[in-house]
Amino acid sequence: MLYIGVMSGTSLDGLDIALVALDGSIRLLASHYIPMPQALRAELLGLCASGPDEIARAAIAEQNWVSLAAQGINTLLEQQRLKPDAVRAIGSHGQTIRHEPARGFTVQIGNPALLAELTGITVVSDFRRRDVAAGGQGAPLVPAFHEALFEARKGQRAVLNVGGFSNLSLIEPGQAVSGFDCGPGNVLLDAWIQDQRNEPYDRNGQWAASGRVDSALLQALLSDPFFQTQGPKSTGREVFNLNWLKRHLSRLPALAAEDIQATLLELSARTIVESLTSAQEKTEELLVCGGGAHNAALMARLAQLLPGTRVGSTATHGVDPDWVEAMAFAWLAQCCLDGIKANRPSVTGARGLRVLGAIYPA
Repeated sequence: MLYIGVMSGTSLDGLDIALVALDGSIRLLASHYIPMPQALRAELLGLCASGPDEIARAAIAEQNWVSLAAQGINTLLEQQRLKPDAVRAIGSHGQTIRHEPARGFTVQIGNPALLAELTGITVVSDFRRRDVAAGGQGAPLVPAFHEALFEARKGQRAVLNVGGFSNLSLIEPGQAVSGFDCGPGNVLLDAWIQDQRNEPYDRNGQWAASGRVDSALLQALLSDPFFQTQGPKSTGREVFNLNWLKRHLSRLPALAAEDIQATLLELSARTIVESLTSAQEKTEELLVCGGGAHNAALMARLAQLLPGTRVGSTATHGVDPDWVEAMAFAWLAQCCLDGIKANRPSVTGARGLRVLGAIYPA
């Protein structure tokens, strides 16, 4: 059974498209990446905050997003010499533009009807809102997939996804999987280097590694109420963004730009580790996926802060860290079509298990 997963995360760097075989095992067969056009990225970022003519702008932006996704899917099918009817369904996350579960809503745009029309493949989308309707956070949704993919036969294992934001899945034999958002992953690191150096991201964390952590700034950032709460919890750009950082900077003496970057990396590492150790004290192995797995400075700092834990990417278990989330949405599409309840109340706080997603037939 072949499925395609499409993931466009909060980093807004591009679309990850994964062709996955789900036949009792979970296997990545092929993948394709499309960079996000700058104009579309700017518009999607703009839609994360209130602005003029939002409804029309969102409708046009999602048409452009879907055109990009369909182009990538059709290219992947051509590369693999597959026809659309060889794929049972596309699991499309869409693009999150607002996530406020405390106010009872989360919004992902991605016009699944148009995506079905442009690809000729059934589309399953809108995975988060049913969990929110049931009183949950609607995020993270990947822990159930992480459990299926990286089941721990003994000991305690954790899977860490570091995209724009970081989230943990805690896996232990005989226990319900748990998980939650930890806080900013790459979102502040990317925003600061874009603001200061006009570079899309800090390659390997080199700029952060050139600076020094400022303890006053770090403590100010860690004072945010989000870090004082326990899971289930989730967050997004509504809370952590460049303006949030600059408000904190305005209250402190001027700092070198590279020292700010170093402090932001420490914030990401520290909040991940503190979240992990408070929820699962004796983690034997931490598997990292997402863009953060390529940040050498972040990976080294995680290893330093977790001396009793093996820290490595999901590649050590044969799964490319760049494609884990896209694979997850292929898996969630299968769960929806087969009527399998795929949220986890222990993760999101929902009132119970629910089938996630809405189906748009080809």
